[in-house]
Amino acid sequence: MILRVIWNRKESCSRLARVISQIRFEIKQIDRLFERYADLLERVQKGTPDLVDVTAVASVLHSFYNGLENIFLSIAKGIDADVPAGAQWHRDLLTKMAESTSSRGPVLTTETAHQLAEYLGFRHFFRHSYSFFLEWDELEKLVIPLAKVWGQVKDELELFVEGLS
Repeated sequence: MILRVIWNRKESCSRLARVISQIRFEIKQIDRLFERYADLLERVQKGTPDLVDVTAVASVLHSFYNGLENIFLSIAKGIDADVPAGAQWHRDLLTKMAESTSSRGPVLTTETAHQLAEYLGFRHFFRHSYSFFLEWDELEKLVIPLAKVWGQVKDELELFVEGLS
């Protein structure tokens, strides 16, 4: 019985370490995304971008949210042991990150989750549409606050990781 408790504790610590490692990895990847596309993100904010730049920025937004969702999935699998299912699972996963569970506190504030819902919605559109349907007027609403949104999300993720350590 004691060995089983010790084994379960070691496995739990190992699982938690993997989640923390995955979160840190994805944060670095998203930071790298911003570094690699800094010129593009700056350029499109100075004037109306052409179709090629709009498509490139859309890809950056898509990658940004994918990285965040990788983090959320890691938390749902490794800590919550519960990944939402069904047609709305992406939205349910995001909502779940702003809630406490029996295993953890909230990962994000409700306000941050609400902001990220816009990026999730765009990611869905981007995946299921042709790039020539992209409109700068719509993208601009996501691009202009992107660095600030990432800063807020990153701060909240780092606080979450500190709480796990």
